[in-house]
Amino acid sequence: MGNIQKDVFICLDCETTGLETETDQIIEVAAVRFTFEEVLDSYETLIDPQVAINPASMEFHHISDDMVKGKPKIHQVLPELIKFVGKQIIVGHGITTDIAFLDTAAKKHSIPCPFSTQAYIDTLRLARLYGESPTNSLERLRQHFNIAEEGAHRAMSDVIVNIEVFKQLSRKFKTTEEMMNRLKSPILLRTMPLGKHKGRVFSDIPVEYLRWMVHQNFDQDLLFSIKTELKKRKQGAHFSQASNPFSEL
Repeated sequence: MGNIQKDVFICLDCETTGLETETDQIIEVAAVRFTFEEVLDSYETLIDPQVAINPASMEFHHISDDMVKGKPKIHQVLPELIKFVGKQIIVGHGITTDIAFLDTAAKKHSIPCPFSTQAYIDTLRLARLYGESPTNSLERLRQHFNIAEEGAHRAMSDVIVNIEVFKQLSRKFKTTEEMMNRLKSPILLRTMPLGKHKGRVFSDIPVEYLRWMVHQNFDQDLLFSIKTELKKRKQGAHFSQASNPFSEL
């Protein structure tokens, strides 16, 4: 890993029948091998999941049951995809979910798959680090950076947009190693990214809700942000007691 402009990456995206990695199936995968200067190669295919697609997911990606019927099965696609990705760093938006889907499918079919132990860069976390987009969805980041629209929300169109977003979010880093090292540490979020207080700054969220959230299975950035806010409140309480001579009366 040297100059980030010269390194080779793989941008990857999956579309699925639903949101559950253990029970839903992959119906489309797209991957592009690229450098900051050019696209080197690409791979995409629809996949027959052999189950019905969740209507809510269909609304999102517009892939129907008819479109995937008779397409290759996941056990036929995985060896090709694994070969295409090789040992390159995988880039994607919320990429850990895509990797989890691929890893689950590989285990189900007893196909050795290195993705779960491979180096990756999550552009969602890079966007949190950047911190200047109103929200960090791929679509809002596309708009924020004035990146051309790629049409339907399909795997390859998302990959093409994601590559351009990645380039924008990488500007402050000279080397890939520098970026990867920064992403090892948690990122302090500006606003709550989910739940009933979504969009609110952490200082405005009731302490009982934060205390409940800190025990949930969230990603490291959100847990770090919740713990930081709870620590601030605790210190604030200590300070107000210390500065009030009547607090012990």
